[in-house]
Amino acid sequence: MSSVEAPPVAFYLTSPYPCSYLPGQQARSQVLVPGPVPLGPAYDVLICHGFRRSGDHVYRPRCEACRACVPVRLPVAAFQPDRSQRRCRQRNADLEMRVLEPRFVAEHYALYRRYQSARHGGSDMDLDDRDAYRAFIVATPVRSRLLEWRLAGEVVAVALIDLVADGLSAVYTFYSPDHPQRSLGTLAVLEQIAWAREQGLPWLYLGFWIAESPKMAYKSRFRPLEACRDGGWIRL
Repeated sequence: MSSVEAPPVAFYLTSPYPCSYLPGQQARSQVLVPGPVPLGPAYDVLICHGFRRSGDHVYRPRCEACRACVPVRLPVAAFQPDRSQRRCRQRNADLEMRVLEPRFVAEHYALYRRYQSARHGGSDMDLDDRDAYRAFIVATPVRSRLLEWRLAGEVVAVALIDLVADGLSAVYTFYSPDHPQRSLGTLAVLEQIAWAREQGLPWLYLGFWIAESPKMAYKSRFRPLEACRDGGWIRL
């Protein structure tokens, strides 16, 4: 757990809404009430207790009859890539990665639209206008970075990450649907692990994992994985 002390904060519980991951399920979230103090110190602590960020919302699931959403993180020093992950790095050795301050980039937005259409079309993840994109990706209330990958000058993947007191938090990744053989989503996680190591940070927070959700199956391939349960972290 982080030793950083957070300022006093308040929360509210949302009304039930349709779950984005488990069909037929109702979800509820515990959400941080925005306050006059900077979010950073509170966020450093809350992420250690299973909270996540989406735009300016910091939340965690508080569903009445379901505990399927499990916050997970990876101890980067203990990670050893498997054969498939090593091959992923090798296949993408021709990509150029840059670390950027969050800002609006027209190429990023165009790629985001294509990714949304291919992967999440028609869902509540389909944020298809510039204002929604800026609020979700660019207007971050904490310390964040964009990781950008280019192939022969063309942007093929972008990842938004938060810098917290004891690690990195993988917020969102989007990539070109034209290169399925490159496994760009896997590459993004591998590069975040490597960057966390370079920065001397012990943890990569990967958000929520749901065993029954095919969309989240990739997270279980990064080992060793730790889960936040009952206020503490345990090895899965």
